[in-house]
Formats: sequence, C-alpha cells, structure tokens
Amino acid sequence: MSTIKKTVFTLNVNGYAPQITELTYPLLRYWANKIGADFHIITERKFPDWPVTYEKLQIFELSQLMGNDWNIYIDSDAVIHPETIDWTLFLPGDTVTHNGSDMANIRWRSDKYFIRDGRHWGSCNWFTIASDLCIDLWRPLEMTPEEAISNIFPTVNELNTVITPEHLVDDYALSHNIARFGLKAKTLMQIQKEIGMEAANFHWHVYTETIDKKVELINKVLEDWKIPGAIRNYNK
Repeated sequence: MSTIKKTVFTLNVNGYAPQITELTYPLLRYWANKIGADFHIITERKFPDWPVTYEKLQIFELSQLMGNDWNIYIDSDAVIHPETIDWTLFLPGDTVTHNGSDMANIRWRSDKYFIRDGRHWGSCNWFTIASDLCIDLWRPLEMTPEEAISNIFPTVNELNTVITPEHLVDDYALSHNIARFGLKAKTLMQIQKEIGMEAANFHWHVYTETIDKKVELINKVLEDWKIPGAIRNYNK
C-alpha cells in the first residue's frame, strides 16, 4: 500500500518574530505529526527581487522535488488547535482550498484571466492546501514584481493597519493562478459546514496587528483553548 506524502510548509526568512514562532511552531509540528505530514520551514530567499511573502511560491518547485501528494501552507503567526482535522481527507484532489476567500475585484485589478474565469476568487493565503494535481496554484507569476504590485489595492481597513500592497503579493499571485489555470476552489469554512462542524474553532490568525499585539493575542488564544504544556512545548 502506497503512503500518501504530505508536507506542512511555513515561511520564516531572517528569523521572523521568534516570540511568535515559539508559541505557534509547537502546535504546527504537533498537527503535522498527527496527520502524518512532514514539517518544512522555508528559510532561504529564492526570489530576492520580490517582497518576502512571495517566497511562499517556492512550494511550486519544492513540492515536486519532495514528491508530495498534498501541500499545506500555514503562516508562521497562525495558531492551529491540536484537534484540527486532516483536511486532505475531506478535500478532492482536483480542488484547492483556503480558510476563507475574498472578492478579488475589491483588492486586485482584473485582467483577462480574472474576467474569463468569472468567479473573482480572492485568495487568503495564510492557510492553503492543494494536491499535486493543482500545483499550478503556486506557479511563479509571468510578470515583474512592479507589474504585480501595481495590480494590488489593499482595502481601507488594511491600509489603516500594517498592510501594504507588497504584503499581499502572495495573495494576488495565488488568486491570479486560480483564475489563469481555472483551478477549482472552495474554503475550509465551506468544508466545515458540509461535514457538520461549522462551529468548530480549529484555527486562529490575525494579519493586521503588530508583532507585540500578535504575541498578546496568541497567548490569550492558547489560554482560552487550555492547550496543555506537553503540546505547547512539542518539538518532534
């Protein structure tokens, strides 16, 4: 019987916020082990001309080198509850997923791919899953960084926080690839509803706060969830 190869990726270039990752990585490692996945931290720059969040697109090449059947990306500042299910068991291999989605036309300038596709799917790339059938989700863009960034228009809410157009380049890239390649897409929130777990609180993530505020909020989440010390310190 063949083994399903899964990898949970996260991004951490130049030692991102250790005061955050010391809280989030044990839970990421615990969940990866629980679902039989490897845990891989992307630490090197491969696209130095792009904003750092674009380095998530290294998954396009890495996943193929690793021979992955499933690729899961989760931001380093996301908190994953230990009881989180293995989403790959509920997601068809021909479909990609994010925790949620946005209206693309609010945040991106539309081009022929968005117009032809017609769904105007806006990626929320802090939590993303795709199988080897849909690896084009992470295919690097065929445009310059300047061209990509010029197509990004953060919401007023975002602009009043720490978010800039550069910060959203990975969301734009994946949205563009969903439209360009006609990838089927659904959200984890939709899957939770389908399987009767709509109220389950599996994940926590806030991207519009400063690092210090995130640390404060993450600690509160861990306390509210009553995460035991053995998991808080998990390091397998």
